[in-house]
Amino acid sequence: METKQSQTLNNLVHLVKNDVVKWRRFLHQNPELSFHEEKTSQFVYDTLQSFGGLEVSRPTRTSVMARLIGKQPGKILAIRADIDALPIQEENKFDFVSKTPGAMHACGHDGHTAMLLGTARILAGLKEQIIGEVRFLFQHGEETHPGGAGEMVSAGVMEDVDYVIAVHLLPQIEVGKIGIIYGPMTASSDGFNLTIHGKGGHAALPHQTIDSIAVAAQVVTNLQHIVSRCNDPLDSTVISITQFTGGTEFCVIPSSVQVVGWIHTLNPEFRKGLPALLEKVIKGITEAHSATYAFQYVPGYDIVINDEQVTKVIEETVCEVLGEEALERRRPIMAGDDFSAFQQKAPGTYFWVGAGNQQKGITNPLHHPQFTIDEDALENGVKMFVHSTFKLLSQS
Repeated sequence: METKQSQTLNNLVHLVKNDVVKWRRFLHQNPELSFHEEKTSQFVYDTLQSFGGLEVSRPTRTSVMARLIGKQPGKILAIRADIDALPIQEENKFDFVSKTPGAMHACGHDGHTAMLLGTARILAGLKEQIIGEVRFLFQHGEETHPGGAGEMVSAGVMEDVDYVIAVHLLPQIEVGKIGIIYGPMTASSDGFNLTIHGKGGHAALPHQTIDSIAVAAQVVTNLQHIVSRCNDPLDSTVISITQFTGGTEFCVIPSSVQVVGWIHTLNPEFRKGLPALLEKVIKGITEAHSATYAFQYVPGYDIVINDEQVTKVIEETVCEVLGEEALERRRPIMAGDDFSAFQQKAPGTYFWVGAGNQQKGITNPLHHPQFTIDEDALENGVKMFVHSTFKLLSQS
């Protein structure tokens, strides 16, 4: 049964919806890549300042934080939205497509930013009812390692925070639904750079060479044995080779090959041993063929692990605000997200807001050049943020 407070909050969300859509479309037209979000962060800063009642600051060069300090002390909640775009050429045809060649909001960050702006506007108008503090974190650089979350944490945005939450729009969930996950939600994401050094020569005389391509091909194939034979089959791990570069001529065996890989796992203990396992395979194969190698393992984002208590509050909020039929229990995904850096400082949860609509043809996945969302999802996201804020701040 809808309470008076719930009805009031829903009315406020509905009133701000048009502005949230407007902000999302503006941001979609003006995407900026990771760590280059100068105009985006200035737009966010100026918009937040226009609301009044907020302490707005720049923790890093292209991030923004707004603090809403209630009239009474209490818990501190942080809400995060990522603001960066991707290096993708947009292929959509609607009126507000990207005006920046080679850059696109293909992961919904424009929507995340707009939803959090809408949330900040509503809650700033309810300052007298806030017990505790809300921190609105507009994070730069989520799409590119080392990620902007760690920089913001180092700048102190999570000091004394009790809970942290964030959402991600997802077209693979129908609009009107909210997806939650208890425990691991996204995988760790690490990379590696590998160079195989052989001895170049004529393609017709391979016996006079140390064929770096043949050696590198064996390395690529055998790295998959780590997944199938070193990892517990009940634990999820992915090793993907994303670049394989070597040679420039038809008739020349190159002296070296460059291999780049990406690794995701949901098992933090297995992750610790992965660099040694990879190098063991690489060393064994290169030594067997008289080749040498240079190997660099690049640690990335930690596993996003949703806190049980905070996730339970989000589940209750879904059922109370959108109805039990809106709740979807989801499985983890193997992509990574640096929201994990905020979770190192406070218990939190990261959940999905359904943004797909099969009838409208809105089904393309994240990072697709024709990615878009059903903008009705934006209102649902703001509802979840606003209602969750009051529930979490009231936790004992």
